[in-house]
Amino acid sequence: MRLSEHFVRSEFACRCGCGFDTVDHMLIVVLEVVRNHFRRPVLINCGCRCPDHNRAVGGAQNSQHLVGKAADIVVDGISPDQVADYIDRIWPDLGGLGRYRTFTHVDVRGRRARWDNR
Repeated sequence: MRLSEHFVRSEFACRCGCGFDTVDHMLIVVLEVVRNHFRRPVLINCGCRCPDHNRAVGGAQNSQHLVGKAADIVVDGISPDQVADYIDRIWPDLGGLGRYRTFTHVDVRGRRARWDNR
């Protein structure tokens, strides 16, 4: 099922196969803006997580992945820092923005949170 011009629900589904794939609309809006800005595909490394999968991957107890408000993304050919810098510049108070060596975490939790796990 298509969620937007560039994203389908299956991209966000929990990787354990449980079927959890509910995605917050604002997250899709953010990802579409990122995709259109860089004019490159945005790959979803991790979207939704059920509680069991979240525990298995060492996710935070209150992870936004558990409620469909987070995605770990890679923009083809763009460094994670460039992606994080862009998101932080256009949405300085959007929600969570995590910097990792190989991906960028973005979430729409409703309050600002920033961290660096590089």
